[in-house]
Amino acid sequence: MYQLIKSEGAARRGMFHTVHGDFQTPCFMNVATAGAIKGALSAYDLKAVNCQVMLCNTYHLHVRPGDQVVRTMGGLHGFTGWDGPTLTDSGGFQVFSLAKLRKIKEEGVTFRSHVDGAKIFMGPEESMQIQSNLGSTIAMAFDECVENPATYLYAAQSCARTTRWLKRCKEEMARLNSLPDTLNPNQLLFGINQGCTFPDLRIKHMKEIAELDLDGYAIGGLAVGEPAPVMYDIIEHVEPYMPQEKIRYLMGVGTPQNIVEGVARGIDLFDCVMPSRNARHATVFTWGGIMHLTNRSFETDPRPIEEGCGCPTCQHFSRAYIRHLFKSGEQLGGRLAVQHNLWFYNNLMSEIRKALDEGRFAQFRAEHSEQLGKLRRE
Repeated sequence: MYQLIKSEGAARRGMFHTVHGDFQTPCFMNVATAGAIKGALSAYDLKAVNCQVMLCNTYHLHVRPGDQVVRTMGGLHGFTGWDGPTLTDSGGFQVFSLAKLRKIKEEGVTFRSHVDGAKIFMGPEESMQIQSNLGSTIAMAFDECVENPATYLYAAQSCARTTRWLKRCKEEMARLNSLPDTLNPNQLLFGINQGCTFPDLRIKHMKEIAELDLDGYAIGGLAVGEPAPVMYDIIEHVEPYMPQEKIRYLMGVGTPQNIVEGVARGIDLFDCVMPSRNARHATVFTWGGIMHLTNRSFETDPRPIEEGCGCPTCQHFSRAYIRHLFKSGEQLGGRLAVQHNLWFYNNLMSEIRKALDEGRFAQFRAEHSEQLGKLRRE
């Protein structure tokens, strides 16, 4: 259940209560696609970087090791060791982005596994069943992710299909949660708003799914290559039609600057692979902007990535050492950089919440939003 504590303009400060614990919003969810953060971080490492919510992927865990295996091991909590709230992506995005051969029907989607080419069928019911086996705190509805750019007609037809699928997801989750052997009978369901970059389709779809009285609502299908101003414009169109009393999630976003701007437009929840993916390529985020740790200027630099940073990496290691690790192809370099980036993202959210608590978010945004996106060389 979402509890709105206070607001400043469209920005919201809240708390989300779940069977696996409460988390503060705005919040960034740390992406552990296959049950681990890429960059060799475990669920226990997530505690050290102040993670509140771990996000795992339905498609990847269904393909390997299999959701029945995860269920046998006690669900995601028993399998990974994470004891806080979890969210599972429905698998829809991966079905549409990874599968080279796929066939969409009203029942669902038939496609080939990207691992071994095996034929797989996934529809609303299958996605809910897999997520129930994973035992996540929050399950995402199975939706159709449309490639951008798409025609208006196809986008409209896709929205209608996504709504029909959402109703089936809700019905199947209610059935699964009522079973005596369900791992998490309190599993929550979030619906996903689609409509590409057509404001009228987005608004119409949001109105439709809001009537289903779900546990939360997400905006999907953005941050897939469109310019940031277009993404912000769509959020501004959709936000007035998102239920005030429900949590709002912007899927797959994004940069620190995107997050600040998303909060300013009424978003509560974010996720993105960017902090870990960029870190594995020696790119890190700081309050002063973005740094590339392989730059020659850091060869003999004794300072941490960011002075004053409380992350485990900055407490112990220098820029010079981390640069050396990357140049030498040592995996430790990626791990240290990922630790820093995830700690930075979680600390950014903490500072945003503090600014909202103190009624100075507008000032915080003015001071930091643009700076966070700049390239830093010193």
